[in-house]
Amino acid sequence: MKALNTVKITFPSRSVNEGFARSALSAFAAQADPTLDELADVKTAVSEAVTNCIVHAYANTIGPITLTAALYEDGTLRVADKGCGIPDVSKAMEPLFTTGGAERAGLGFAVMESFMDSVKVRSAPGKGTRVTLSKRLGTR
Repeated sequence: MKALNTVKITFPSRSVNEGFARSALSAFAAQADPTLDELADVKTAVSEAVTNCIVHAYANTIGPITLTAALYEDGTLRVADKGCGIPDVSKAMEPLFTTGGAERAGLGFAVMESFMDSVKVRSAPGKGTRVTLSKRLGTR
């Protein structure tokens, strides 16, 4: 399926950029004429994906986060970001599992899954992580 429009944004893994990423992707998704609930879902899932990257992929350093999004003819939005890699993706996607210490709830992937139609994670230690979030938009 051919993308109607695409965007790619790269920014440093600073927590202040989480809001920027959420707003930029929701502005991009707005062209699909989503409902307010659909737009809120995208914003929440993107926020979780970027926060996971900041906290886990670049825990004690600053590195690049790249978000790419494509809007397809059927209204599907796909978003991907890259981090440092996850050794065991299945384990990382379990609710309440975290490598972030006691201050983290371990619900990032569960939150993404609850707001999106699908969440796919591909990762390899030292090679990065790609989280692909899909949501059908404009389904009024």
